[in-house]
Amino acid sequence: MLRIVSKLFLISAISLLVSCATRHVEIPVYTGIDAKEALKSRNNVSAIDTSFSLTFEKEDAHVRGSGVLNIAKNGDLSLRVYSFGFLAFEVTSENGIVRSSPAIDKDKALMLTSGLRDCLFWWDVEDGEIEEDNEKYLVKNFSRILWVDKQSLFPLKQKILLPDDRELEIYYEYPKSFSETWYPSRIKIQFHRYSLIMEIKDISFVCGV
Repeated sequence: MLRIVSKLFLISAISLLVSCATRHVEIPVYTGIDAKEALKSRNNVSAIDTSFSLTFEKEDAHVRGSGVLNIAKNGDLSLRVYSFGFLAFEVTSENGIVRSSPAIDKDKALMLTSGLRDCLFWWDVEDGEIEEDNEKYLVKNFSRILWVDKQSLFPLKQKILLPDDRELEIYYEYPKSFSETWYPSRIKIQFHRYSLIMEIKDISFVCGV
């Protein structure tokens, strides 16, 4: 009897492990597709809604929480950050006017407005020229440089060049399918003294003019 019970327990444990195992999903491959046309095909996205966990770093200080963001292609946005279930920070940007509670400095405001916009709308490099660089494409204009994987057409990193000669750097990792749309599930933004790591929980895209 004990032997039978032991076998049943072992079978149940194996079944549980198999059912809980992460299902591996292959990233789509777009070999042979024109990169410029592939990036252009995303231009109908007019807004992005996303929720994420975040880690915000400033020098030796770390802040962790969760965020909810609605951001439009024109840069208008509403961002709320929660800590332990309570609203800890809020920022809005409309027609270039930024409001936040509590108040933030110019560097942080830039990172959380135009930085987030270019980060999430990564394909929208206006009048960008495309060059081949081994296994990558380089998409460049006067203010942005984007590295895209040749096979997956997935973003790898980006630099935003600012008028004061500073740079905002963005790194994309761990592509994941969100409702059949592939997107980075981890994004790191670095600027001056600040670093922001976003772990995307959910993301959806609003299409239209």
